[in-house]
Amino acid sequence: MAQFETIVVERADGVVTVTMNRPAKKNAVNRAMTLELTTALREVRTDPDDRVLVLTGAGGDFCSGADLTDAGGPATVGLHYMREIADLALALHRLPKPTIAKVPGVAAGMGANLALGCDLIVASDAARFSEIFARRGLSLDCGGSWLLPRLVGLHKAKELAFFADVIDAADAERLGIVNRVVPAAELDAFVVDWSTRLAAGPPIALSMTKTMLNAGLATSIDQALEDEARCQSVNFTTADAAEAMSAFIQKRAPNFIGR
Repeated sequence: MAQFETIVVERADGVVTVTMNRPAKKNAVNRAMTLELTTALREVRTDPDDRVLVLTGAGGDFCSGADLTDAGGPATVGLHYMREIADLALALHRLPKPTIAKVPGVAAGMGANLALGCDLIVASDAARFSEIFARRGLSLDCGGSWLLPRLVGLHKAKELAFFADVIDAADAERLGIVNRVVPAAELDAFVVDWSTRLAAGPPIALSMTKTMLNAGLATSIDQALEDEARCQSVNFTTADAAEAMSAFIQKRAPNFIGR
């Protein structure tokens, strides 16, 4: 496993927690963090023991966005670095395992879109979100132009992007940006519960479900049904499907192994 300077990676019982770790800058993403996050995601992708990813930030915040003061950042490197940010967004989107963004505080700009790029978002009641780019004279990045309208609709996405307002956790939940808002003191326990349940789930079936849902908005009903048929035909041949049936008959919890 790679060694990191700007993130902390912890593994326990199939759950990988990746913590952006620049708390003095509210975990603003510099170029080093961009590359390290991409590397960590690629490691999770290929490790069969890693079943769920939790992405969060240190020091009470999620991520305040890109570090525009970074000497190697987008303001100085330009297109080359922006394509590295695109690589990060794609690595997160294409990760064939469930992902949870745990958002304790600020999630702004690139940080907001890293959260949106996860499959599920759990926020504390102190969390705040902003597509802050316009306030910096910038346009959306890190997948925001693709993710945001799919979550909130086109006109609401334009409102959030044009005005760059900060919205609180309750409004984010109302708009469908986050799945759950919980008291700050309960955030860790709630995410542990969800990530543990996902890690105990059937890896192949969850991976196929994620892939089909991600593709669904750009797929015809005919293609979606064909994809479902192909995926399900594979699932029926797995040891996990047999185990699920045995567990149902024996009235016990299944033990999924990912085969």
